Amino acid sequence: MMLETVAAVPGMVGGMLLHCKSLRKFEHSGGWIKALIEEAENERMHLMTFMEVAKPKWYERALVITVQGVFFNAYFLGYLISPKFAHRMVGYLEEEAIHSYTEFLKELDKGNIENVPAPAIAIDYWRLPPNSTLRDVVEVVRADEAHHRDVNHFASDIHYQGRELKEAPAPIGYH
Repeated sequence: MMLETVAAVPGMVGGMLLHCKSLRKFEHSGGWIKALIEEAENERMHLMTFMEVAKPKWYERALVITVQGVFFNAYFLGYLISPKFAHRMVGYLEEEAIHSYTEFLKELDKGNIENVPAPAIAIDYWRLPPNSTLRDVVEVVRADEAHHRDVNHFASDIHYQGRELKEAPAPIGYH
């Protein structure tokens, strides 16, 4: 749950900064604003889903606010300094998320974590069958993380080539 609170920050920061740049320069973003904001919303839905499963206490919510505040400001500054590095870092964080969700699936399969019914919010968002379980949710979340990994490595590669994101069409329409 804690990781998902910060996972929603990079897409929002990148999308917001590209949005402001687009407004200042009167130019299109090549779909990147939409792609990054879509990523942020998707990560928010991961958090909302796992909050339904974990039912965090008040002190865990306070910790979320603190961690998110620190990470938002650090990532904002990092993105201003080097979008190339910021996207690459997120790509690697998403790779770690994929690994974490793979381990989560193994624990579910071993019976160490109860495979409870999927929360209604997850069934609605991912259009899962009504009888879906936590395992089904973790599988679609892991697939989302793989998509985010690819998008961010792609964005970093564009910057590495000395180009701007608007020069390459954004991978939009994932959800």
